[in-house]
Amino acid sequence: MKRIYLIMAVIVAAMMMSCNPKDEDDNNNLNGNNGGGGSGDNKINGYEYVDLGLPSGLKWATCNVGAEKPEDYGDYFAWGETGTKKEYTIENSLTYGQQMNDISGNAQYDAATFNWGGSWRTPTKDEMQELLDHCEWEYTQVNGVLGSKFIGHNGNSIFLPAAGLCDVSSFDGVGNSGFYWSSTPVELYDMQAYGLVFYSVKDVVGTYGRPSGLSVRPVSE
Repeated sequence: MKRIYLIMAVIVAAMMMSCNPKDEDDNNNLNGNNGGGGSGDNKINGYEYVDLGLPSGLKWATCNVGAEKPEDYGDYFAWGETGTKKEYTIENSLTYGQQMNDISGNAQYDAATFNWGGSWRTPTKDEMQELLDHCEWEYTQVNGVLGSKFIGHNGNSIFLPAAGLCDVSSFDGVGNSGFYWSSTPVELYDMQAYGLVFYSVKDVVGTYGRPSGLSVRPVSE
């Protein structure tokens, strides 16, 4: 069966698109950390980050892997894979059915580490939960693109666009919901991993089928 069913406690609105969706064009630029774009001075290995004042001190990137602006969707990755592909299926998944440890920072499996280098990596499940627990959340628009804005207690923020996900060769939820991988596999269940999902009224950490193509938002110490 080619379709991958996501196990989660929320129901997202879905829409089908071609497998190369275009981000909405806009000439406006984000200004400063409060807009989710970074000041331009805070960079690691050439990529901007925002300090949200989290208890861990973790820095969150301002863009997805494969994106040039915070509102760009960027690339889609199956869990534990470092490159994109035309179809996201069980048959071509490299980690489906494999017993795995947390992959954060492992360049063989971590799309953030492999593509961005330096100290960049995919956030763990607990680090995603920290983002939810210690930031205010808004479902909003940036330059006409819907997504989630996470605002730290220090007033700085990041924006995660509602990029949807790729299942086989079609997209679901583009422009309505966002799906972001964590680096943490589901314990004793070698077909899924944890990730962040949001739509207009909710954001949660859930579990998702490893073959599906989701977004990756890097972090660094």
